[in-house]
Amino acid sequence: QVQLVESGGGLVQAGGSLRLSCAASGRTFSGYTMGWFRQAPGKEREFVSSITWSGGNTAYADSVKGRFTISRDNAKNTVYLQMNSLKPEDTASYYCTAKYGVRYNYWGQGTQVTVSS
Repeated sequence: QVQLVESGGGLVQAGGSLRLSCAASGRTFSGYTMGWFRQAPGKEREFVSSITWSGGNTAYADSVKGRFTISRDNAKNTVYLQMNSLKPEDTASYYCTAKYGVRYNYWGQGTQVTVSS
């Protein structure tokens, strides 16, 4: 059974930092692109960032470029999201996800990030 388990969320003041982790288990994720999405109350889930298996290609939403950094450790089947200079508008549940083709077909349960002003 495939599992993606996020951790590292919490409450932080504006300008602060958090590092989210996503541990994958249940299968090999060789070749999988891993990503992060977020969903704020009353809003649709939105793309935040992604990273290819090799780590050679990353992508970011415009709203987080220059502040967030995605990375992965394939030996540990773990992907990270370093979030710096956090803003109140970053408040959301953050979800880890994985895809092999076009669609993200594995999702974690989410971790809450709250940024106070």
